[in-house]
Amino acid sequence: MESLLAIPAFAALAQPTRLNAFKRLVEHGPGGMAAGELADRLGVPANTLSAHLNVLSRAGLVTSERRSRSILYRANIEQVRALVLFLLADCCGGEAKRCAPALADLLPDCP
Repeated sequence: MESLLAIPAFAALAQPTRLNAFKRLVEHGPGGMAAGELADRLGVPANTLSAHLNVLSRAGLVTSERRSRSILYRANIEQVRALVLFLLADCCGGEAKRCAPALADLLPDCP
């Protein structure tokens, strides 16, 4: 990933509602969440959330799929992976042993 692609993603996440929505979608996993349910859980009006989801979508951080009358949103995990790799590309000057603790912390504690 290049800076020109990373900057819009970071800008999209630099707003509390968008960050919370994105984190909730990451939590929810590959099944995604309907926009209305996400709005309810965040306590945000649906039209406001829609604008925020559009920003996240343009930044490549979320994908959407129409399901009947609702739109299902998912976090784009590949884009998250690319952002993390972008940030860590020069980690510790290439000395993998020095980066190991930071990289270990990135692994989820899933059962």
